[in-house]
Amino acid sequence: MSDSRTTAPQTAPPTSALHLADEFLARQTPLQRLRGILYRYPAISPAIVLIVAIIVFGIINPRFLAPANLSLITQQVAVIGTLGVAQTLVILTAGIDLSVGAAMVLSSVVMGNAAAGLGIPGPLALVIGLVAGILTGVINGLLVTRLNLPPFIVTLGTLSVFTALTLLLSNGATVQGSDLPDIVTWTGTTFHIGVDVTFGVFLMILLYIAMSYVLGRTAWGRHVYAVGDDKEAARLSGIRVNRVLLSVYIVAGAVVAIAAWIQIGRDFGSSPNAAVDANLNAITAVVIGGISLFGGRGNVWGTLLGALIVGVFRNGLALAGLDVLYQTLAVGVLVIVAVSIDQWIRKVRK
Repeated sequence: MSDSRTTAPQTAPPTSALHLADEFLARQTPLQRLRGILYRYPAISPAIVLIVAIIVFGIINPRFLAPANLSLITQQVAVIGTLGVAQTLVILTAGIDLSVGAAMVLSSVVMGNAAAGLGIPGPLALVIGLVAGILTGVINGLLVTRLNLPPFIVTLGTLSVFTALTLLLSNGATVQGSDLPDIVTWTGTTFHIGVDVTFGVFLMILLYIAMSYVLGRTAWGRHVYAVGDDKEAARLSGIRVNRVLLSVYIVAGAVVAIAAWIQIGRDFGSSPNAAVDANLNAITAVVIGGISLFGGRGNVWGTLLGALIVGVFRNGLALAGLDVLYQTLAVGVLVIVAVSIDQWIRKVRK
């Protein structure tokens, strides 16, 4: 006996209804769209801050826009901007390096004492300083990758180690630039392109161009971002996470040595007491520049913008007649705002 009941055919929802649903799900408020743009292009916000700051300080004091003052700002930014490249590499992997400032001073003391104290030729003294910088990165990288220690704890410890080594090697004494070969202080030499610019600034810009290419156009750069975004996912995709991390610290060490060379030119000498706040300023530049402290997001050019913002604020507030206390306060507020904005922007992924 056959079943006379028939099943009613199922009809697909109207196409117009599907389109309406898609439009509803894709609908975003202007604030959500802004957050999405800032997530894809993290350098936009520091660029806006820098432009506004330059305009405001130029209105407050016309001397701010004088060529001599702009030249001074770029020279002040050269060391912190270069250190910021090293810090950027580490932070992109979701780490942090509290020792970059101490490692830079150690490298500069090694260069200075090798050239002036031991009479080693200038080019060879620079190579020895480069090796010293790389060794600081090797030490940090091995402690992080082999012992699986948190980067914060590792670099907090090596900060003290490198500082102590600097004082032991230098005996607390400063090597004057007049006692150093010209090649060692070359980064402090100026040339004129509308404003006076040092070769240290030129070297920093070349470093940013090279690192931007490496991070954006090479497999190593993509691996750095992948490790910072999600280490476990990177490992499952075949990336050798520990090897990438170790290489990042080694490259950062080499960049630190370049910053040491620029520092010697800037101060016209090698001092164990130089750049006492360089590490904090480098972290500040990276954070303000839109590099996420959680890793995997940001562009090295944002770090340069962050370094310029710090330099512009300090210089502009000084020309406005404010005490150095308020300059430090302003930089601190910028850091808190930058981290808060980063937290808000990251919600676009949720």
